[in-house]
Order: sequence, then structure tokens, then C-alpha cells
Amino acid sequence: MEALFAVLVGFFFAAAIYLMLSRHTVRILLGVALLGNGVNLLLFTTGRLVREVPPIIVAGQETLGTGAANPLPQALILTAIVISFSFFAFLLVLTYRAYQELGTDNSDRMRLSEPSDEPLPPMGY
Repeated sequence: MEALFAVLVGFFFAAAIYLMLSRHTVRILLGVALLGNGVNLLLFTTGRLVREVPPIIVAGQETLGTGAANPLPQALILTAIVISFSFFAFLLVLTYRAYQELGTDNSDRMRLSEPSDEPLPPMGY
């Protein structure tokens, strides 16, 4: 099962990088969201995927059993989901506001601070 999740994580990372290399901000936004989901799945996979043994320390023992899933990655994923959702919401609002202001979602056309008619700065001294 871990091999299947490893392939899925690789697919998520590849698709996220492909989307983030786009010129359109909506695709970049989807790539960031997909990358966050890939990282969450990677963390979940590192905590062992077992259903039989719950991550509970039995009375009389000091450590977790060897066949149990590690609860730390699960707790990290819960925190990461909240953070990634708020980050996605912020980027969505930022992208929508930029589209309203500039009329395009193409990042090459958004370069208002770099007018095309001005000469380039000197390249050497």
C-alpha cells in the first residue's frame, strides 16, 4: 500500500510543479494547492499505514507497539490542512483582486512596475 501512495505522491508533485510553471495565476494557485496535498499525503504515508493496531500505548508499557501507526504525522497533517486551507484562501483572494485590478490572469501581462517602453538598466559598470 505504501508503494501506491509513493507513486501517488510523485504524481501530485509532478502535476503541482507543472501547474506552478504556468503563466496563468489560477493554474499556479491550483499547483500550490496540489503541492500542499502531496506533502500531506507524504507525511501520512511516513506514519505507517496500518488499520489493525491503533496508536494507543497499553498500560504497563512506556512506548508504542511496533505494529502501530505513528500518531505524530497524523497530528501534523491536521495542522497542515488548516494552514494550507487558509493559505489557499488568501492566495485565491489575492488572485481574484489582481484579476479585478489588472483585467488578466497572465503573469507576463501583470508587470506594471516594469514598463516595456523604458530602456533597460546598465548591465555593467
